[in-house]
Amino acid sequence: MTLDPEQLGQSKADLAETLRTLRKRAGLSQVRLAARCNMSQSKISKIETAEIIPSLVDVELVMRALGAPEHLTAEVTALARMANTEWQPIRSSWRRGLEKRQAELASLEADADELRYFLPAMITGLLATPEYIRASLEYSPGDISKTVARKLERQVVLYDSTKRFTFLLTEQAVRWAVVPPPAMAVQIDRLASLSHLPNIRIGVIPIGTIISRGPMNTFTVYDDRLVTVETFTGRTVFRDSRDIAEHVEVFKQCEQKARFDDAARSILQEWSSLYR
Repeated sequence: MTLDPEQLGQSKADLAETLRTLRKRAGLSQVRLAARCNMSQSKISKIETAEIIPSLVDVELVMRALGAPEHLTAEVTALARMANTEWQPIRSSWRRGLEKRQAELASLEADADELRYFLPAMITGLLATPEYIRASLEYSPGDISKTVARKLERQVVLYDSTKRFTFLLTEQAVRWAVVPPPAMAVQIDRLASLSHLPNIRIGVIPIGTIISRGPMNTFTVYDDRLVTVETFTGRTVFRDSRDIAEHVEVFKQCEQKARFDDAARSILQEWSSLYR
């Protein structure tokens, strides 16, 4: 079985079919396999029909229960890792309409209690002013008015006191001039203002801060169940616990180096003044 990044969308069905075939070859019913794995028969059925994506732990339990050889277990585990990863090309979002993507993000934000944003390049829409949002969407095809409106609507979630937000921004992200200087000053002031909300932590990482692991991509961690990673051409969604844990660890390392509260606001005020 050869695995390729282009198979990400198909891997869920492939994994379900592979596990179903291996169970039948082993001569086990779903009930017997479920008993060996300490799972319900219903869960086994949903895994084999691709209704749910099994975690890597689930897959390892199933392969052990089937008595699969090590090389086959490694191969199926690799397929499971791909099934827990989803690639969403930006062109697909353009075709569907970027406002639909905003609805998906709003749903993710509504379902999460703790949200962590690592922002090495630009300010995220949740923290952005209308002028900044509109400027950041200039490259997008078609009418962006609906997308701007939906991004602004999403910002209401910041005032939900039951949720906890942590935003980590590099100096590059804060000071990248997306809009003219006066508007950049207003945008930076908005960051400082939002940092006063009790459920929001905004951390800044000035240039010169020593962090052995350099910033790579923008990413967001939703609780400990999902990570989205942004690139120029799209986004990757990780659901595998090991991928999530790795991103959480990177976030924590950067969080330890960031400036928060009054220290952050003092730096933000300095950067804002440079644009005035």
